Amino acid sequence: MRIVTLDGPGGAILRRRARPVGRLTPEVVRLMDEMVEVMRRAPGVGLAAPQVGYSLRVIVVEYDGQLYQLADPEITSREGEEVAQEGCLSLPGILCDVRRNTRVVVRGKNRRGRTVTVRADGWLARIFQHEVDHLDGILITDRVESPADIHYVDRERAVGEVVG
Repeated sequence: MRIVTLDGPGGAILRRRARPVGRLTPEVVRLMDEMVEVMRRAPGVGLAAPQVGYSLRVIVVEYDGQLYQLADPEITSREGEEVAQEGCLSLPGILCDVRRNTRVVVRGKNRRGRTVTVRADGWLARIFQHEVDHLDGILITDRVESPADIHYVDRERAVGEVVG
């Protein structure tokens, strides 16, 4: 399994709305587990299924020692706003100043198929918004308010600031 980049083979998947999962199958759970491995190797703190070539509404997020694996996630509540710099594993060498909500509530199905609710603040809220955007075909470059908010950097520098 490899990370799909916008300018690489299969990059068009990053611009499409992903299909709902519905019922969790062993294949979807296996996909979640493989995504965690890919995210950690990258390294990143979040990854969406389209980023590894699957048009499914699945995300994985790992932050502050907590791992989240969600199918069909949706943001049900948003509060506050701030601008911060984000990178993306599918856009290597690019950092963007992106306005996001500072608090969100996310609802989705965990790996057992149970509906769970996650309340996220700060950077964790940003990660969830970034990954859910991927499921809708939205990239960080779409979220900038001005072209001046897109920064081109070497890939090594961008690695430390990558969301997913």
